[in-house]
Amino acid sequence: MAGLLTRKQSFDAGKKLRKKVPREAHGQFEKKLTRDAVAILSEGDQQRVSALVPERYRRMMASPFAFLRGAAAVMATDLAHHPIAGIPVQASGDCHLMNFGAFATPEGRILFDVNDFDETLPGIDFTVDIKRLAASVAVAVLDSGASRKLARLTAASTVAAYRRHIYDLAKLTPLQAWHSRIDLEQEAVSLANKQLRRQLASIISKARGKGLNTDDNFPRLVHGDDVRIFDNPPMVFHPGSEPHSGFNIEVHNLFRQYRTGLSPERRRLFDHYQLTDFAFKAVGVGSVGTITCVGLFMSGDGEPLFLQIKEAQRSVLERLGSKLAYKGHQGRRVVEGQRMMQAATDIFLGHTQDESSGRAFYVRMLKNRRLGTVTDIGEAAALQDYACLCGRTLARAHARSGNPSMISGYLGRGEVFDDALARFAMSYADQNERDHAALVAAKGDSHLSGVPVGRAKAKKS
Repeated sequence: MAGLLTRKQSFDAGKKLRKKVPREAHGQFEKKLTRDAVAILSEGDQQRVSALVPERYRRMMASPFAFLRGAAAVMATDLAHHPIAGIPVQASGDCHLMNFGAFATPEGRILFDVNDFDETLPGIDFTVDIKRLAASVAVAVLDSGASRKLARLTAASTVAAYRRHIYDLAKLTPLQAWHSRIDLEQEAVSLANKQLRRQLASIISKARGKGLNTDDNFPRLVHGDDVRIFDNPPMVFHPGSEPHSGFNIEVHNLFRQYRTGLSPERRRLFDHYQLTDFAFKAVGVGSVGTITCVGLFMSGDGEPLFLQIKEAQRSVLERLGSKLAYKGHQGRRVVEGQRMMQAATDIFLGHTQDESSGRAFYVRMLKNRRLGTVTDIGEAAALQDYACLCGRTLARAHARSGNPSMISGYLGRGEVFDDALARFAMSYADQNERDHAALVAAKGDSHLSGVPVGRAKAKKS
């Protein structure tokens, strides 16, 4: 059809891009950076609740991997001058190992997908996400105490998993690629590592609603005359129960505005529940200090529904270039990005705004606990299997907004790009460790509160 490229034409166009930006160029990384990672992190402190900023740094100082999780702005700054292929997608923006999770669809299928979209932005080169993922893999393996050789191999395997899956997706029609999914039960069967298979089986059970009352991601409830959320500061607390400043938002007004933005059928479903309580709940490393709270909604028969309101600030990916600045509602940016990338989107996903402060928010269902931490995975073999699963999942997400044939044409069938990103990942892991040490030196022991700093000494390859 006139004006549209065939899959072969797209593949060839991607292949031609190699001449403009060789795949080997992605392996290069500046070893002596002049920027100050701690200063970059501090830039965002003024937009956060001041009383929770020390908690953010305390978490980031726990290990180099914890630092990486909270330093998306630092990496975006570093990638602003890094080679790009020139193939845009809807990017996650914070694509590290722990920003993936399991979800149950209305049909009862358990899917594995990208989970965090605070930094999502359209029109970003696909290499930005895969570089952050590869770097997080290298950092995680080194944090586990494994060798540099294994860290490099695992990073390369993750990129290879992305490359192979995008090649398979490039063979599909646009509609087939859009509806493709990563079925967790099918993936679990094919995994060689028994430990990871057991963990995935546990996640599948939780995603189907078994044992959610004991899930540590859900607030505990106090049953009395009224059902309320149990205070567990500093993780969960009601406004006024802690002397924190910055929590001056009108939650009831936020939910009223959110309701008006829902489609009629989802508004009808929402109206089966009534807000009975809400509390602030600290979340992931990178989000500590932003305003995040959980609303407890109850049906007429006393069945609970937890909806999370999360503040949406400007994406760190805007650091990649001035032309990327998002001019709309930041909550809408997150919602649209999630709908673009996820195979099965939360039915309660929406956005809202606090009129008094001007802060933008998005709303979603509070999910059950995800796979856990990298240290929970434990064995290096399990971590490698998990990282490759994340690589395939990212490829599926990029195929929805990008041109999988063009991406596949650029990447090719060989290991050139895999090797390049493995080199980049190892170089960035070294830089990340220096940045982590700089944060510890700058913030001092007073923020640590007994949290061990650093990682186990890696074995020499």
